[in-house]
Amino acid sequence: MRVVPAEEVHRLLDYPALVEALRDLFRRGVDRMERIGLAQPLPDGRQNDWLLLPAWQFDRHYGVKLVSVFPENAAKNLESIQGVYLLFDGTSGLPLAVIDGAALTLRKTAANSALAASYLAREEAQSLLMVGAGALAPHLIQAHTAVRPIRRVRIWNRTPTRAQEVAAHLAVQDWTRDIDIAVTETIEDATRDADVISCATMATTPLVRGDWLRPGTHLDLVGGFRPDMREADDAAIRRARIFVDARFTTLEQAGDICQPLASGLIAEADITDTFQLARRERPGRRTADEITLFKSGGGGHEDLGTAQHLMAKLGI
Repeated sequence: MRVVPAEEVHRLLDYPALVEALRDLFRRGVDRMERIGLAQPLPDGRQNDWLLLPAWQFDRHYGVKLVSVFPENAAKNLESIQGVYLLFDGTSGLPLAVIDGAALTLRKTAANSALAASYLAREEAQSLLMVGAGALAPHLIQAHTAVRPIRRVRIWNRTPTRAQEVAAHLAVQDWTRDIDIAVTETIEDATRDADVISCATMATTPLVRGDWLRPGTHLDLVGGFRPDMREADDAAIRRARIFVDARFTTLEQAGDICQPLASGLIAEADITDTFQLARRERPGRRTADEITLFKSGGGGHEDLGTAQHLMAKLGI
């Protein structure tokens, strides 16, 4: 059984190839998938989350990610996302690999958003606003630059010093040589100027307002994974065509989708998922002026596809 540490995950999972691997995963689909979530309430009203995400492609592979989200880790100088991924041979049941779960999650999540952007962001999109400056932010920025000609990046965070740290980290990367990266202190102005907006926060009150979105914007919502979380308001939902990666990880679990569904603002028929996009059953962006909104729910199917691609890179 192979043990794959974080540094090897990041080295092998380049974004152009991983985006295409996930595109193929959505075309093929999976046979079985579940989502199990356990939570520990915290005194300040937040909670620690432990998620178990199994997925199975019969006669090929099955696997499970065990991942935790501990919001207080930042104060301990630890990443909030921790975990492992276990991959098994689908023909024999033999364990094949133990993979660093946090690294796999970062790469998979960013590539998933970039895959959606390949269908939904304008082909000439050049400016990106990153809302949030956590561990995912550099990966989302890099992944989006893999599918669109991004030349200007602005980073906004409630704590500006954290945004400055991310900008400084990105400034010394080889792939950012031709990209203008800076911190913005005003989310409204940056939203109005952006072609693509990617949000990766733990917000429970919307940060992005639909009134700020200019025609042709693509809005990528990544952070909210519980029903009480929102990154965009109802005006954004009302103005946009709505897309999700998978219905089974968003319609009941993600506040940016389940809240508007519950209020009657949108209906399930209004929503297109990435399976439908990858299989060309529904169109992505139709006009240059329409606003598109993608809600990433994640899921074990995406982790399985990422692990399979990683094993292929390792020659296993």
